[in-house]
Amino acid sequence: MPGKKWVISLGGSVIIPSSDQIDLSFIREFRKLIEARVRKGEQFVICCGGGNTCRKYNRAALELAKPSASELDWLGIRATWLNAHLMKIVFGSNAPQEIITNPEEIQLNTPIAVAAGWKPGRSTDFMAVRLAIQIKAGSIINITNTPYVYDKDPKRHRDAKPIRAMTWNEFIGIVGEKWEPGMNMPFDPVASRLARQHGLRVIIASSNIRNLKGILEGKEFKGTRISD
Repeated sequence: MPGKKWVISLGGSVIIPSSDQIDLSFIREFRKLIEARVRKGEQFVICCGGGNTCRKYNRAALELAKPSASELDWLGIRATWLNAHLMKIVFGSNAPQEIITNPEEIQLNTPIAVAAGWKPGRSTDFMAVRLAIQIKAGSIINITNTPYVYDKDPKRHRDAKPIRAMTWNEFIGIVGEKWEPGMNMPFDPVASRLARQHGLRVIIASSNIRNLKGILEGKEFKGTRISD
C-alpha cells in the first residue's frame, strides 16, 4: 500500500545475537527488504533495542557496584543508541535525520527514521508505541529472537505452545504489568498497556526475512498478532 507507515521495534538481540557478533547477514537482508518497500512509497520508523549489549553492561554494573534502577536504565539506553547509530549508517541517505530519542520530536518527512531509547523507566517497546501514536501508524512489528508469544517460557518448558492471535488483556495476563531494567519479554508490559489504550496492533515475529516480507505484504506469516 503506497504511503503506508510502519513502526518496527528491532530487538537488540537480533542485531547482536548471543554470540556477541553483529548479524551482518540479517542486517544486509533487512536493509534490502526495507529499501524495496521504500521504493514503493512506504515509510519506516525503526526503533532499536539494546538487547544483549544492554544486559551485559547491566550485569557488569551489578557485579562492580550498587547502581540504582535509573543508572541501569541509562546503561541500557546508551546501548540502544549504539545499535541505532549503526542502523542509521546502514540506511545512509534514506535515514538522514538525527537518531530520535524523544518520540514527541519525530517528524516523519524522510523514507526512514531511526529511533532509540528515551528515558529511564521507558523501554524501546514503549518508545515504539509512542512513535506509532505520533505518526498515526496502526501497527507495530516487533522483531525479536523468538517467533511467537508462548503460553509459558519455551526455554524452560518443552511443552510451551505458540499463540498466534491474542487480545491485549490475554497478553498482559502473561507478561504482567511491571517494567524492570533489562527485562527480556516479548513486549514491554507498560508499552502493552499504552498500545491497548490506543487500539494499536502489535505483531511479534522472528528475524526471518521472508516472514517479515509476508507481514509487510499483508500475507500469511508466522508470529503472534496482539490486538483488541
